[in-house]
Amino acid sequence: MNSSKTSSTIIFGIPKFPAKYASIVMPFLLSILMTMLVSFISTVKIAGITSQFLNVWISSWGVSWLIAFPTLLVLLPIVRKLTASLVRYP
Repeated sequence: MNSSKTSSTIIFGIPKFPAKYASIVMPFLLSILMTMLVSFISTVKIAGITSQFLNVWISSWGVSWLIAFPTLLVLLPIVRKLTASLVRYP
């Protein structure tokens, strides 16, 4: 098989999603990264780095992500429209 074809359709040994799934994949990844960072900072601020930090942080992150992902799915189209009304495109 052509290696350029393989590299363009597979990442980390997993087939890439079709483009039509971008509207789900982007909020999924964004919600993971943002909730990990925010819950990390909040957990450090409240509990400090202790022997239980990882357990507390993962638990906090999980709850945050369960709320953030569906929220992003609902609000992202609204935010796109609001952004388009506030930004002048060439």
